Amino acid sequence: MKKHTYLIITLMTTIMLSLACGGDESDPTAQELAFERLSGSWDMSQGGLIIIDGNDATANFIGFGLSFTDGGYNTTNAGELFSATGTWSWADEEAQMISLDDGKLVTIQSLTETELVFNFQFSGTGGEANHADGIAGGYTITVNKP
Repeated sequence: MKKHTYLIITLMTTIMLSLACGGDESDPTAQELAFERLSGSWDMSQGGLIIIDGNDATANFIGFGLSFTDGGYNTTNAGELFSATGTWSWADEEAQMISLDDGKLVTIQSLTETELVFNFQFSGTGGEANHADGIAGGYTITVNKP
């Protein structure tokens, strides 16, 4: 009887340890978790904003939108702020910064399943006659998943 009890306890302990170790699967990284939320299409149809140095410039970017795939992005109605298409990569392990292929560094302020808020500096190329192309300054953009 003692032998059977010992075998049962040993077997139960082995099973519990195997389950606790979780096998070979590792926990997802911050970048993997962030990409799950980041991937897909984002636009301003649900109250998005484009703020330049504290001033609302949303009216200059009607129809602005962007989408992210694994390593790629597309934009619409972005003027000179972003290329129509390009590549991106994480600039940090915590998935709070994105590096674009044009050298622009984008900081993610907030990223949920439905809202993305990010900021970056833009040197400006449009001038007074071409506001929609981009005014120099610090941009904060809020977009939502439609």
